[in-house]
Amino acid sequence: MRYEPIIARATGIAERQVAATLRLLAEGATIPFIARYRKEATGSLDEVQIHDIQKELKRLQELDKRRETILKTIEAQGKLTDELRARIEACQDATELEDIYLPYKPRRRTRATMAREKGLEPLAQMLFEQREGSVENFAAAFLSEEVPDVEEALQGARDILAEWISEDEGARKLVRSLFRKEATIRAKVARGKETEGAKYSDYFDFEEPLSRIPSHRLLAIRRGEEEGFLRVRIAPDEERAIEKLEFNFLRKRNEAADQVRQAIHDSYKRLLQPAIETEFRNLSKEQADREAIEVFTRNLRQLLLAPPLGQKPVLAIDPGYRTGCKVVCLDASGELVYHTTIFPHPPQREERMAVDALRTLVQRYAIEAIAVGNGTAGRETLALCRRIAFDRPVEVFMVNEAGASIYSASEVAREEFPDHDVTVRGAVSIGRRLMDPLAELVKIDPRSIGVGQYQHDVNQTLLREALEREVESCVNSVGVNLNTASKHLLTYVSGLGPSLAQNIVQWRKEHGPFRSRQDLKKVPRLGEKAFEQAAGFLRIRNGDNPLDNTAVHPESYHVVERMAAHLGVGVAELIRDASLRKKIRLEDFVTDAVGLPTLTDIMRELEKPGLDPRGKARPFEFADVHSIEDLRPGMVLPGIVTNITNFGAFVDIGVKQDGLVHISQLANRYVRNPADVVKLQQEVKVRVLEVDLVRKRIQLSMKDV
Repeated sequence: MRYEPIIARATGIAERQVAATLRLLAEGATIPFIARYRKEATGSLDEVQIHDIQKELKRLQELDKRRETILKTIEAQGKLTDELRARIEACQDATELEDIYLPYKPRRRTRATMAREKGLEPLAQMLFEQREGSVENFAAAFLSEEVPDVEEALQGARDILAEWISEDEGARKLVRSLFRKEATIRAKVARGKETEGAKYSDYFDFEEPLSRIPSHRLLAIRRGEEEGFLRVRIAPDEERAIEKLEFNFLRKRNEAADQVRQAIHDSYKRLLQPAIETEFRNLSKEQADREAIEVFTRNLRQLLLAPPLGQKPVLAIDPGYRTGCKVVCLDASGELVYHTTIFPHPPQREERMAVDALRTLVQRYAIEAIAVGNGTAGRETLALCRRIAFDRPVEVFMVNEAGASIYSASEVAREEFPDHDVTVRGAVSIGRRLMDPLAELVKIDPRSIGVGQYQHDVNQTLLREALEREVESCVNSVGVNLNTASKHLLTYVSGLGPSLAQNIVQWRKEHGPFRSRQDLKKVPRLGEKAFEQAAGFLRIRNGDNPLDNTAVHPESYHVVERMAAHLGVGVAELIRDASLRKKIRLEDFVTDAVGLPTLTDIMRELEKPGLDPRGKARPFEFADVHSIEDLRPGMVLPGIVTNITNFGAFVDIGVKQDGLVHISQLANRYVRNPADVVKLQQEVKVRVLEVDLVRKRIQLSMKDV
């Protein structure tokens, strides 16, 4: 089967572009590589479009496997007609395929199965045809030792009818359509769980059309159900559903039709409604999962691409009260050079000693910035550092430490710092996050970073795949310094993976820094294909070739060399001198292999070789509030967006408890998606609307601020 036309229709992408993308994927090309370096082939498809093609291909391949299983099963039963085979082979929808297969699907013993074993199927057929006459007379002909009376015969026939109706494709489509358009999700509190399940009180008597319920609400209801606090049902109006089925199956008004009517009622309540409800429970959960995963991946991308401080000596502090503040000093490459503990806060209150220690460390290690974790005692430690008069300019930053404890106890951290405890590792992670958030956060399971909604309730396989894909996209969009990157960062580079990343680090240890991208070919097991996929995303600063510090792929170096030769200069001069580049007509360098998209990208890279696209980190100052008790309605405060959900944004205003700006309070206009208004780590001004000290909830607004 040719997948190209089917995928083109499903994605709205031209068949030619789909065919080229499938060919590249089959050859082992990665999505970042295809999007960046094969624009001529794909018509400049972006990563999202390429992933959509890949996802649709996977769906079709899985459908083909299922189709093959179904054909074999029906053929083994001796029931596979040419017409049935043609229908199955032509079907492109998984639900429709299962509907076709349902009457032939091996099943456990049912009431209908037992009725058939008693020889009642002919009676069911007579009733289904709604023959004129007495149904008791029809049934009397089927009495036996196993069927002692007329009522049992009719009951058995109705059981068979109910199963036929529930397996009828038309009936299932009809009920499915009604669910899609009119189903309501209803939640009730489980008996006796009112107090224990109080956090779900909003859903103790809840009803909303399934088609309109937001993903976060659906996931909350499902969590409440799984924890045993809620009873949940999804269904359209029962009378309306049965009425439609009766219209579909009842053709006469006689005794047989009355039996069919009873079978319809039984079929809907006992078989059809529960089966389609299960379908829509799964479908609605899948949709809610997709939306929640989209929120998570969007937030993760913004967090990973947060501006770095860069390679500067940093002092990092993991603050605390009783156990003190763990202090580490890192050199410009992020290596740990010293660690200690200070006790400036209660109960010890050794502030003078702490200040002297910090002053000494800043001077001794030429510290240029201080990173303070935003956990317990974070605000107090930040204020302390900002009060100190150092002998040099020192910027002080508060750093989100979400997930740092996960890292500090991980195998990755133990491997990096086998001789240090978790507190030292955590402080190192805080400092490195300031220097380069992307390089440090790739070491942590993205699910532990805490920038999603209901991440533990969604499909974990899909979540992991989506987050890993997002990390890979971020790493390759920024580029990686080949001579300083950890193996964890290199793992996400297009075409590498854990094994080759480890081999690169090992080669670097044994032979020193890479002087050129071509040196990569000396790394064990790094062949031509891996080199092709990875080289353009790896940077070498101050190497032998200035193009090695750009996103220009080695396969296109000859193009830049031709441009330079055309102007009678060297490549380095062409990169340095913007006036020279303005003299180049890109059309003069178009060939069969290199088109305008690639040439445009090359010129863009020559304008900013080695420039980090993320910008530079800036310090932020909170207002003079330190706890939730300090807040009053009407206060206008600066804050930082820490999380974005479908229902609003959470903002850190410096009181240890993030406040919520509900979607309705984000702007003086209708907001469909909070991500259209705010970004993660964005600095905002908010007004305090309400403070709930008991539940520790803060309601904020960005309207008219």
